[in-house]
Amino acid sequence: MFPCRLPLFSLVSVMIAISPAMAQWTQWRGPERNGRVTSDAWPSKLNGAIQQRWTSKLGPSYSGPVMLDGTVFTTETVDKQTERVTAFSLADGSVEWQHEWPGYMAVPFFAAANGDWIRSTPAVVPGALVILGMRDVLVCLDPESGNEQWKIDFPQQYGQPMQAFGAVCSPLIHDGAVFVQLGGGLTKVDLETGEVQWQVLDDTAGMSGGAFSSPSLATIDGQLQLLVQTRQELCGVDLQSGAVYWREAIEAFRGMNILTPLAIGDTVFTAAHSGQSQLFGIDRASSVWSVDESWNQKSQGYMSSPVEVDGNIYLHAKSERFQCINSTDGSIEWTSRPVGKYWSMVHNDKSILALASDGELRLIDASPESFQVTDQIRVADDSWAHLAIDGSTIVIRSLDALSVYDWK
Repeated sequence: MFPCRLPLFSLVSVMIAISPAMAQWTQWRGPERNGRVTSDAWPSKLNGAIQQRWTSKLGPSYSGPVMLDGTVFTTETVDKQTERVTAFSLADGSVEWQHEWPGYMAVPFFAAANGDWIRSTPAVVPGALVILGMRDVLVCLDPESGNEQWKIDFPQQYGQPMQAFGAVCSPLIHDGAVFVQLGGGLTKVDLETGEVQWQVLDDTAGMSGGAFSSPSLATIDGQLQLLVQTRQELCGVDLQSGAVYWREAIEAFRGMNILTPLAIGDTVFTAAHSGQSQLFGIDRASSVWSVDESWNQKSQGYMSSPVEVDGNIYLHAKSERFQCINSTDGSIEWTSRPVGKYWSMVHNDKSILALASDGELRLIDASPESFQVTDQIRVADDSWAHLAIDGSTIVIRSLDALSVYDWK
């Protein structure tokens, strides 16, 4: 359908990825797409330190909010007909603009408990806000005005399969291009023009193919690459050509590899739904890439993506328990009591801030010694969207509202 390798020509690079130093929450899982933020020491508590600045009622969404230059962007599904993006002033919650398109779809009955509303977290850089709707419609808007710059309906325009559970992948913007996993595979789109440049890793496992995971960037053995998890495989992909550097089969229940894999140096960690946790060493000799399993163990992933602090992996598992795993040998340092079905995590060098699906926000000591909750506070009734943090600002997208808090 699309060429997997481009002819050599000069690409106009109109945008670059936001660097960690800029510390704005512009995409899935933050500046580095791994939940890590660089900031001053966080307060030692939540109660008495968190104050709500404003809140605004919205339709349902699992999309995480993103922030850029004093504006926060969030999505919603309206009346089971329309997908809408709203830009709010971060300062006072006033609406700067809204943009919408037809976009609703119903998920299979056995997944109805997980909702039938938009899921993908947008990505924003100066000049472009990119959103993926449930029906594999990719939209690029001007973040200042909300004007549509381009829109691609992949099933309608290219005859690609629509994902039975709706599109889940959160787009990645890097060096003037958008990378996103769709029903037709991992796709590169020119950010300025909306031209599809290549498509690879057509993944037909499970119902109607597609992917539950989201790509990230990783430098492995000196090579910057896309780190991609399909329903069946873990892969490294060349950003320019789409060539697959390396691939490793990952066994998961009905192909439900959901979490975003985690790069740790030249290794990659993942944990499959009803499968196992694995760490792989990736390297190349004489331009040939190789993948070797460093260790595996019994911990099973689900939907929550892990974080790494000081050589330890913190994983919220399918068992609804939180675990600290030693990245060197896979040994489990500790396992918590059940703490909920899903949570999103952000961390600095010492602490983890975790938002659970039941709306409990926890401040956790990132220590291999024991599970230590420093403080916790309820900020929502139901929240499956990834939390966002920028300095002392915390943004929470609950199922029916967007709320901004100050952390004093």
